Amino acid sequence: METKKRKIDKYFYRTFFGLLSVVAFQNLIVFSVNLADSIMIGSYNETAMSGVSLANQIQFLLQMLISGAASGLSAIASQYWGKRETEPIKRVFAASLWAAFVMAFVLEAAVLITPRGVLSLLSNDAGIVAAGAEYIRIMAHSYLIFAASNMLIALMRSVETVKIGFYTALMALVINISLNYVLIFGKFGAPELGARGAAWATLISRVVELCAVLAYVLLMDKKIKMKVRDFFRIERAYLRDYIKAGAPLIGSGGSWGIAMTLQTAIIGRLGAVAVGANAIAAPVSQVAGVFYGASGTASGVLIGKTVGEGDVERVKKYAKKLQLLYPVIGLVCSALHLILRGAVIGLYDVSADTRAMATVFINILAVTIIGSSYEAPALTGIVSGGGDTKFVLINDLIFMWGLVLPASALSAFVFRWPVPVTFFILKADQILKCFVALVKVNRFRWIRDLTVHR
Repeated sequence: METKKRKIDKYFYRTFFGLLSVVAFQNLIVFSVNLADSIMIGSYNETAMSGVSLANQIQFLLQMLISGAASGLSAIASQYWGKRETEPIKRVFAASLWAAFVMAFVLEAAVLITPRGVLSLLSNDAGIVAAGAEYIRIMAHSYLIFAASNMLIALMRSVETVKIGFYTALMALVINISLNYVLIFGKFGAPELGARGAAWATLISRVVELCAVLAYVLLMDKKIKMKVRDFFRIERAYLRDYIKAGAPLIGSGGSWGIAMTLQTAIIGRLGAVAVGANAIAAPVSQVAGVFYGASGTASGVLIGKTVGEGDVERVKKYAKKLQLLYPVIGLVCSALHLILRGAVIGLYDVSADTRAMATVFINILAVTIIGSSYEAPALTGIVSGGGDTKFVLINDLIFMWGLVLPASALSAFVFRWPVPVTFFILKADQILKCFVALVKVNRFRWIRDLTVHR
């Protein structure tokens, strides 16, 4: 019995930290692509930097929608993987891929039809909107490519193949930074394109990334053995199952992305200093937050697979162990904020007021991310991975739309409290959600079998 317990513990830690480390570094690289654009454009022109940051809020909305679609895929596919049933995984993937394509297409069409109109919803500074429109006209063509790459990587993660995502993301980052240098500043005889150069660099790097992921999935993977025809084989039963489990997660991701975009719109109306400070602080938070984001992904795969295996007691044991690890990860993320703060701010050629405000914003995020590191993986990893995919959506709607956005709008436009106070209110839900997550996870009513028995 003791030997079996040690084997289970060894499997838990090896699997969790193995997934966590690879996914964290992959997410770090993915976020670094946008960070590279922001930093290199920041050294070129402050207005262009703010415009690129504004445009990247639309990219963030896309990321949240695709992340929701990917989470729905993982929630079901990881349970099938626990049963070692691969054919249903292919059918669920096809449904999820086309759901992701629809969302990416709608967003791309909106941006291409009226780029300035979309960005003017986020800022009333004409110069920043114009700079962002130059960037997003090109970037929008990468949306469908981004959706395909991320759904393929999510498919591989669901069956515990994670290194391919890391390697392809690293390749994309190297290509992006290299092309940024050439196209933003006009090196080696290339035209000096500024923000448009950064957009072209990102678009090209994502095309190469998709080609590499496709080559791996179709030619090298031995677990799922996907064929091109599997991308198009959508069966009604699996589509229905995916919509049932995945729609709440897509809704949650979309709701979160729209809410973050509205947060940017609120900050965008607090002045150019606040916009610039947020443009600096947001990437720092994203980089530091890759660890808690990765812990949610790792938790979802681990919990989902164990639910699929039918071992309920081990699911409960894993959930308790994970909750002890999350606060530690939160402290690491907080420390990263403080460590990166000075170095990252120093990379930007911005005014002293913008630097000071960015420092305050990063300090606030260093506190709230501790809460994020518990509640986010507990809810999106344990609860959703265990089969209850609706709760996260309901919880986000209550906290974000019922509390945070109204309170921050009142702070900014009615009471006119200082900008840092409004910024803190915008992030306060990350702490408040911890109490809900603690109760929800430890009631264990989220353990549900999402697989179809035919």
